[in-house]
Amino acid sequence: MMGGDIEKTVASLQTMDLDDLRSFWRKRFGKPPALRSEPILRQLLAWRVQVQAFGGLDAQTLGALGRTGPVLAEGRQLGVGARLTRQWKGREVTVTVEEEGFRWEDRVFPSLSAAATAIAGSRWNGPRFFGLRDN
Repeated sequence: MMGGDIEKTVASLQTMDLDDLRSFWRKRFGKPPALRSEPILRQLLAWRVQVQAFGGLDAQTLGALGRTGPVLAEGRQLGVGARLTRQWKGREVTVTVEEEGFRWEDRVFPSLSAAATAIAGSRWNGPRFFGLRDN
């Protein structure tokens, strides 16, 4: 495939719905991932199409990525002992960053989002819930 063909193929992904994206994946790469997010599936497909045409990351980049270490849950960079507080449904809630995760009341959660979801009773992005992010 030539560069212009790749650009057209990637651009065509923008008009596809979820079923079309999954069908495209199946024809090109086999079983598609079990995602329900069209934007994420589009990004993955665009990446795979370009890697297939131009190659993937070089050995030096792969090595550098391998040395970066594990990804920490967002909010952990605040440091052990940091406290995140907000008003929720008329009461103040506080989550404390600990070595093991995020403590709210008597429970430790692996992520700030898991803590926020437990507090709110519905799925929440933890950094957004606690005002670390605007969106």
